[in-house]
Amino acid sequence: MTDMNNYSVILVDDEEDVIQAILHKMNWEEMGYALPRYAHNGLEALDLAEEHTPDVVMTDIKMPYMDGLELSRKLKEQYPNIRIIIFSGFDEFEYAKEAIRLEAEEYILKPIDAGELKDVFGRIHAALDKELDEKQNVEKLTTYYMESLPLLQEDFYASLVEGRISENRLDKEMQDYRINLHGPLYCVAILHTSTTDVPKGISPLLLSVSVRKLAEERMEKRWDSRFFSYMGSTALIAQMMLEDDVTRFTDDCDKFCRLARSVCNANVTVGIGQVCSQLKDLQVSYAGARDAVSYRALYGTTKAINITEITPQGSSDTAEDSQEDELHEIFRKIKMDEQGALRVAVSAYVSTRTNAQSTIQGHRLFIMEMVSELYRFARNNHLDPDAVFDRNEDVYHMTQQMEPAELTVWLTDLCINMQGMIRSKRQDTSKSFVTRAVDYVHDHYAEQNLSIDLVCSSLGVSAAYFSTVFKKETGKTFINFLTDYRMEKALQLLIEKDEKTYVIAQQVGYEDPNYFSYVFKKQFGMSPSKYKTGKN
Repeated sequence: MTDMNNYSVILVDDEEDVIQAILHKMNWEEMGYALPRYAHNGLEALDLAEEHTPDVVMTDIKMPYMDGLELSRKLKEQYPNIRIIIFSGFDEFEYAKEAIRLEAEEYILKPIDAGELKDVFGRIHAALDKELDEKQNVEKLTTYYMESLPLLQEDFYASLVEGRISENRLDKEMQDYRINLHGPLYCVAILHTSTTDVPKGISPLLLSVSVRKLAEERMEKRWDSRFFSYMGSTALIAQMMLEDDVTRFTDDCDKFCRLARSVCNANVTVGIGQVCSQLKDLQVSYAGARDAVSYRALYGTTKAINITEITPQGSSDTAEDSQEDELHEIFRKIKMDEQGALRVAVSAYVSTRTNAQSTIQGHRLFIMEMVSELYRFARNNHLDPDAVFDRNEDVYHMTQQMEPAELTVWLTDLCINMQGMIRSKRQDTSKSFVTRAVDYVHDHYAEQNLSIDLVCSSLGVSAAYFSTVFKKETGKTFINFLTDYRMEKALQLLIEKDEKTYVIAQQVGYEDPNYFSYVFKKQFGMSPSKYKTGKN
């Protein structure tokens, strides 16, 4: 959706003249729609929908490779709020019945009448407007906001992630507030709604409430979640049976980010913390979720970021996160790879802390605490202390002798050095991860059921994280990479072997030889048989 009342459409039909007729029959802008994008079969339409989440899809039934009914089923699974219009040249009861089962908005027979089509899109536009009004109506959102804050429960959840509830009071307070957290595993997620990317006519606060309401509708039952507002964001405690469930949870959160963009026009990033088995450890999970949200500067917004996936070595920030002083900000800027901001933070830290010391003993204590925390940060992030600190120098003694200006230079250089080490480790991890994914494709490209889900299952990561890192490292989506590799293999087989096209199609992972030929021609501008004839 491009703005509040301008909705996006995808047209799907294997006949180019039908698509062009529909495109030119309607004044789309006047009806409140952007000029539709179009695809020639269901598989193309799914790829297009992933790249440009549509509000409405109008599809023919009879198409090669994937028909309109199967496409509608898959779209409804991935985008529950999408509107489907099915049109067909077949006036058969079974088709109409299946369209009703799929909750299609309309079932239209060819040839399509322009007036009828305009009425259909007009009704859908009114329904979409009504849905938006319900979610963004200021009065309704305000009422919901006031009614959805059971104050005692909200305070309990906030106290829990802050670590302010002792174990001996936990059961009593849960009983008093009628809270049931049965686990056996827990995970905290933070829903961060951008306050700079806000639709006109709605305040950031009410937009955040709209996002929370949508999240409760989608996530509360599925993950037996408990929602609460904390530190300006919506947080939730998800409950899981198995530790591996966090991968599915991450993918669900990633889908939710795209849904929030489509339904609420909100830019949402979900940070996901570590899985824990004890309620007292939710403090650690919350800290991980908060750090994960911060990584949106590196990994982008409108997606889910799982802290255990972006710090796969198992590094922990618990120690430094407990420091409620300027060092905490310095450590965060080291990890966020912000060198300019890091220099400013170090300078302010040294200036503030040295000016606050009135005795030699106080200054020495400050230096000891600072160096100890630097060592701890290096250790928690798996950095070699000998590479961070000069092993031939007594760091404590040396830094105690420094003037503030010298100490600022020394600490700045040290922090920038650690920043580079962490950046290098992160890049090495990503490259190793992508290398394993590429190797998997090389080994399994001939399997017809090869998918991003299979690769992610093999690597033990969420599809959300996989997609982000893979495209960042290779410059291609996984589907594009797999297609390109299969086409390379197809070219090789066409040159080296005297096989029928359908045999080669199967050897490179295509069950349907017609679709193989379609992809090949799209890639190389000629059919496989023509290419083979030319080579011979």
